[in-house]
Amino acid sequence: MTVLTYIIMGIQMLCAIALVVIVTMQSGKNSGLSSVVGGGSETFLGKGKAKSWDAKLASMTKWIALAFVVLTFVLNLL
Repeated sequence: MTVLTYIIMGIQMLCAIALVVIVTMQSGKNSGLSSVVGGGSETFLGKGKAKSWDAKLASMTKWIALAFVVLTFVLNLL
């Protein structure tokens, strides 16, 4: 294996670890239905939803998962 393969594998491992950490930091989705029925402060059209910590974690999850998939394909081609 080449040095490039080892570098990409290292980056992929870091992405995998970051993905596990970010997913475990997210709050559960059980509170969503109860807040809608009970009239919670954070609804679907709430103003603070885009800036909430969970929204940022969800966005980071998508980008890191995309990087992980791309790195997997690149490693497969090498």
